[in-house]
Amino acid sequence: MTLLFTDSNPLVALLARPFASWLPTEFQLVGPWILLCFALHALCAVLLLRDHAPSFVALWCGVALFLLVPTLANRFVHAKLMAHWLILWGLWLFLDTRRAGDLRWWAALMIVAALVHNYLLLMVAAIWASTMLERFVHGDAGRRVRLVTGSAVILAVVALIARAHGAGGSFEVTGSYGAFAMSLDAPWNPGNASYSTFLPAIEQRQGRGFEGFQYLGLGLLILIPIAMVTRIAKGRASSDLGRLVWLAPALIVLTALAITPAIDIAGQKLLRLPIPAAFAPALDMVRASGRLFWPVAYALVLVTVRLVFRLRHDRATLVLASATALQLLDLSGLLRAVHAASADRRPTYVRTPSSEWTRLVAAVDDVTLAPADAIADLQLYQEIAWRAASARKPIRHVYAARTAMATRQRLMREDLDVSHGRLQPRRLYVLLPGTPVPDGAARRLRTVDGIRVIAPEKR
Repeated sequence: MTLLFTDSNPLVALLARPFASWLPTEFQLVGPWILLCFALHALCAVLLLRDHAPSFVALWCGVALFLLVPTLANRFVHAKLMAHWLILWGLWLFLDTRRAGDLRWWAALMIVAALVHNYLLLMVAAIWASTMLERFVHGDAGRRVRLVTGSAVILAVVALIARAHGAGGSFEVTGSYGAFAMSLDAPWNPGNASYSTFLPAIEQRQGRGFEGFQYLGLGLLILIPIAMVTRIAKGRASSDLGRLVWLAPALIVLTALAITPAIDIAGQKLLRLPIPAAFAPALDMVRASGRLFWPVAYALVLVTVRLVFRLRHDRATLVLASATALQLLDLSGLLRAVHAASADRRPTYVRTPSSEWTRLVAAVDDVTLAPADAIADLQLYQEIAWRAASARKPIRHVYAARTAMATRQRLMREDLDVSHGRLQPRRLYVLLPGTPVPDGAARRLRTVDGIRVIAPEKR
């Protein structure tokens, strides 16, 4: 199974690997990773705003608004995708005239994004491509050659990383592009009744409530028209903000991907766009397309805060402080829900608490569910997988966004073997509820914590 379509975090794995022998077997890096994401998010926000803020308080209110974009907190159940700082890093490079043309900075960003998540890589690549287009148009012949050559090298390195993670293989075409898209009203629709203190939530159609969650929060929603009025009153914005027009093509494409092919509003489908057959295999990779609006949202926050900075310093500070307070108050339900879930002190193993699992897993060569369907009972699968990984035993399938054809064929053969009673002697089979006991397996059949397993043969 390829790393590319799992929730693995190669960046954290590489950083933690030198310390692996010093850490407890079941040590979790999720908490430190989330803390790092918040710290880097704040740092990138500071870099974007510090040269323009009229006061210290205005600066940190602006940073707080970047941290309080609800999609960031809402990703806590999918921690790898909390690396929204990669998007801010890309915006900072784009706006910094000295670094925008320095391919070393872009190489660093693209490589780090490739080591975190392919969706974030796609978002960052869109910003990078827009920057390169601007530089190419405005550059001389020599600079254009350097840009093209350097960009080709960056793409080659990213391709090598993706290849190492399993890209380039033959994968199932699921036809799931846009299965988790964004509704047109997502920026002002909290979706969940407890996520906004003030605005009503309209239930989204299935598949759009989480990946398509793009609520901005009442503080930002009120701040946006204030920024527009400021732009009209103060005239043309600074030249660096004016350069954001070069991002428009990328942001338009990302938005189009985020809302298609079935276009929704307020829980109702408006229309479904036909997808050309030639594009289907590539677009099949973009199942959770609603995520792709994140760069658009952060660009909107950046422009909004920067325009408010143009007010007289005391007014700018007051407006931003009020918007920040309102944003916090509006999102208090969301923040409470995130805290309650992340502070949950339940034991790791709820479905499989018996110590017998430790003995069973230790006695086998590998572990599988029968049939090999990770999402049929995801909690059970996860606990079995945690136990197998902790004992350094392979588990023969995983919950992934895409499955290689070779893997799917192997799993089908293994399921067929189980149904015909052709069992491996050193394999632990965990039977999903309702699965018939294979012929000849009665002597190996056991029940642990109410779960039927086929234990390994005794030596």
